[in-house]
Amino acid sequence: MSQNTINYMIHKSNLRGHSKIDWLDSYHTFSFSHFYDPDRMGFRSLRVINDDSIAAGAGFPTHAHRDMEILTYVLSGAVEHKDSLGTGSVIRPGDAQIMSAGTGIMHSEFNHSQTEELHLLQIWILPDQQRLKPRYEQKAFSVEDKKGKLRLIGSQDGRDGSITIHQDIDLYASILEKGDVINYYVQLYRYAWLQIATGEAIFNGKQLQAGDGVQITGEQKIELSTNQNAEILLFDLA
Repeated sequence: MSQNTINYMIHKSNLRGHSKIDWLDSYHTFSFSHFYDPDRMGFRSLRVINDDSIAAGAGFPTHAHRDMEILTYVLSGAVEHKDSLGTGSVIRPGDAQIMSAGTGIMHSEFNHSQTEELHLLQIWILPDQQRLKPRYEQKAFSVEDKKGKLRLIGSQDGRDGSITIHQDIDLYASILEKGDVINYYVQLYRYAWLQIATGEAIFNGKQLQAGDGVQITGEQKIELSTNQNAEILLFDLA
């Protein structure tokens, strides 16, 4: 398949699901909770990308998960995390954090601040096998690590200092400024998902804004740039 073939679909931010309560404002890229769209049930092993804004001092009380890789990516503010493994941590911008729910885990997530709003992406990935041993992992990546380039922050083998994800997936993060240009090639028989986390980015000449996602199928050259600033996530998927 030619790299000039257009094999992608843009999912606009205004078509996401939306739920709002007094302390949580959440947008759902894929079907989640009361939002159901048969054409948005996930993509490959990606199952959930929720864009959450959480009020000061508020959060999700203790609840259960199983058989899911759950990744938290903080955009502003900080998350206070506790789980049944005995983990207690604070997750800040630049951190990549993953919890393998496996056979079952209980955890809570709260806004660490009593005065400022928290903004994060919560991402669920289907694991490559069921009933794994639950685990927790968190690593920090500096702004310089991601400026103008794709920094691997998650992978199946944990290479290059990335967190380990129990799935055939490479997860990259980047912070783009005006003048930056990034090229990436999706290989034949691979797939990709591009998520614009903040700002505005240009994907193969198409202007995208925060909350937009791009579903990429098969061999494809990706060119990313911006006219201002942007933070993006790129998932290379089996």
